[in-house]
Amino acid sequence: MSFVPDTTTLIQFAIATFILAITPGPDMTLFVSRTLSQGRGAGFASMAGALCGTLIHTSLVVVGISALIVASPMAFFVLKIFGAGYLVFLAWQAIAKGSAFSPEKKSGPKVSLTRAWAAGLGVNLLNPKIILFFMTFLPQFVSAHDPHAPGKLFFLGAMFVVLSIPVTAPMVFAAEKFSAAMKASPRVTRAVDYLFAGVFSAFALKILTAQAK
Repeated sequence: MSFVPDTTTLIQFAIATFILAITPGPDMTLFVSRTLSQGRGAGFASMAGALCGTLIHTSLVVVGISALIVASPMAFFVLKIFGAGYLVFLAWQAIAKGSAFSPEKKSGPKVSLTRAWAAGLGVNLLNPKIILFFMTFLPQFVSAHDPHAPGKLFFLGAMFVVLSIPVTAPMVFAAEKFSAAMKASPRVTRAVDYLFAGVFSAFALKILTAQAK
């Protein structure tokens, strides 16, 4: 199959993907926090949204739109503002609405799976560091002179998603078990709310300092 890279490239890409998958980021923070606050379904929905965003980023790299965004200072600036703003909004939600673990909140409305998925997609797409990453990461495994380069880039993007699932899914299961213990301790639960708010805010700051170079 012409769109499948050689074995050496696949092995190198698999190793790089594993390292990147276990590296904490806004995506991981979101689906773990969704699991803690809303349960396993919301956690997996957020994770699925982030993985869908990965496929979209791959497509943008293939057609060159990501390059145009990074090449345009204004477009890149706007993307940073929206991305950082969205993470700040999530941080505010964590503090204002809490994790919904207390009995009085448990009966309240929960975030739908669709909204959880959209949140994962939004965090992924609005992160300029991910655009920069895919622009510099994927092309390293495909020759620019390869006539099958677009197909191979799509294949590697899909491979990135497939290999990320067995790494990230256990985190959702672990977070769900952790949430059961947290329900018995409101103080710990509130501390986790502030922890996630702080992490989202820190990633927002990192996004604002991203350079398109």
